[in-house]
Amino acid sequence: MARAAHGADPAGATGPAASADPVERLRAICLALPEVSERVSHGEPTWFAGTGTRARVFVMLADHHHDDRLAFWCPAAAGAQEFLTAREPELFFRPPYVGHRGWIGVRLDAGPVGWERVEDLVADAHALVARPAAPKPPTAPGPSRGTARPG
Repeated sequence: MARAAHGADPAGATGPAASADPVERLRAICLALPEVSERVSHGEPTWFAGTGTRARVFVMLADHHHDDRLAFWCPAAAGAQEFLTAREPELFFRPPYVGHRGWIGVRLDAGPVGWERVEDLVADAHALVARPAAPKPPTAPGPSRGTARPG
């Protein structure tokens, strides 16, 4: 895989989160969140929130697989895709396949990466996917069998 090299964090962070390799840095950000696993999906590193059959994708790397960009895709809150792509089209885009569901593409090869912003986007995506399913409404009790009906 071809990867663009970027400098370490100007704030002086160290360890994997400050890696010069943007893919390693993204990996460290994703894996720092609770109940996250990584596996290859569609030929790219992909991060899942949750466990077992309930694990859902929250970040997918796009390393020149679909176009000439090094980027990641993640779900975003309602309206975020439209806002970000209109405001900063050099950094954000509507990704193929999942863009119609509100996912956002985030470039990692378009100049210095704002890693605090990436951390926020990844955390938001994780929260969207990892939140527990809404509880089912209680079912109304039906009539008991064998109950005499007034007559």
